[in-house]
Amino acid sequence: MAEASTVTFIITRQDSPESSPYEETFDIPYKPGMNVISGLMEIRRNPVNANGEDTAPVQWDMNCLEEVCGACSMVINGTARQSCAALVDELEQPIRLEPMSTFPVIRDLFVDREQMFDALKQIKAWIPIDGTYDLGPGPRMPEKKRQWAYELSKCMTCGVCLEACPNVNDKSDFIGPAALSQARLFNAHPTGEMNASERLEGLMEDGGIGGCSNAQNCVQVCPKGIPLTTSIAAMNRSTNIQAFKNFFGSDEAH
Repeated sequence: MAEASTVTFIITRQDSPESSPYEETFDIPYKPGMNVISGLMEIRRNPVNANGEDTAPVQWDMNCLEEVCGACSMVINGTARQSCAALVDELEQPIRLEPMSTFPVIRDLFVDREQMFDALKQIKAWIPIDGTYDLGPGPRMPEKKRQWAYELSKCMTCGVCLEACPNVNDKSDFIGPAALSQARLFNAHPTGEMNASERLEGLMEDGGIGGCSNAQNCVQVCPKGIPLTTSIAAMNRSTNIQAFKNFFGSDEAH
């Protein structure tokens, strides 16, 4: 790869949410250590395709450029991943870039991930506070619990797990593995635990944990190595317990 003078990108483009997708090829100068985003930046700087034709700059989403924000997810050579962490030297050429199919396309590689944030609303992925005054440091988490909870907190809502999940599609309202794991994270906190039953109720709604078929694709593709299937199993147990409490009329929060 280091001897190559150019890098070839075949990009699936779409001019608007309503228009049909099409492919466009670009040949850009190779630079050592470049990633997919630096290639896209070169195309944006000089939007000329491989046929020498002027074209519109390719649109995509990005923010942090260090695999933290999750915004730059796309399908690269058939696999959903972060384009900032995808090094050209490690990719087979030509490099094919496509938008994630799970989410509506806004333009080109730029998709609308709103459904991920709607899922977080469904499971109430926050800790309510009373007013805006300082409530103090709050209770501390036991160290053993803190260690695994920290792993869950690495989620960056990138959408890669939803793209890999066979149950997240336009025929299903399944909220996906990321939200299930976040419910476990917030319920693990001593303060968040006070509203645990509300999150479990959210998981028990339509599109909740019952939509998971345990395909386990999510845990294989997560760029942060989050134990998603472990969280799903834990939340499955917790929702079953909550269902028993609801049946017997217990007001005790889980």
